[in-house]
Amino acid sequence: MSQTEEQTVAEEQNPDAPESEADPQVPDSGAGAEVQEAELPEARDACQGPGGGQIDILLDSPMSVSACLGSARPAVRELLDMGPGSVLKLDRKVGEPIDLYLRGVRFATGHLVVVGDHLGVRIKEILQANQEEE
Repeated sequence: MSQTEEQTVAEEQNPDAPESEADPQVPDSGAGAEVQEAELPEARDACQGPGGGQIDILLDSPMSVSACLGSARPAVRELLDMGPGSVLKLDRKVGEPIDLYLRGVRFATGHLVVVGDHLGVRIKEILQANQEEE
């Protein structure tokens, strides 16, 4: 006898019983189960201690940050015609913010600065998660 037939027979025998909301194909494995809190000492130990536990391991890990000054889409012919002294015009104007990327995700904007003999970026804004896609 199939489960559907069994359910029909059971309903006929006890018509006052409430109909089950559960899928008849899925057995009710939670009936009579006792629920207890799980003890996870490893997780508790990782979150305790100075500096939040094992998060300190990550704090000294180097991360690659990229700065995007702008972009261009020249034709292959234009690229082949370039040589020393050629200028590739970017899509940004002087003074426009520069995008900063961490692992390929834009996380901040800033402005180009000169620090001694090096270029740098002064961070203007740290973006929120919903601002990344703008």
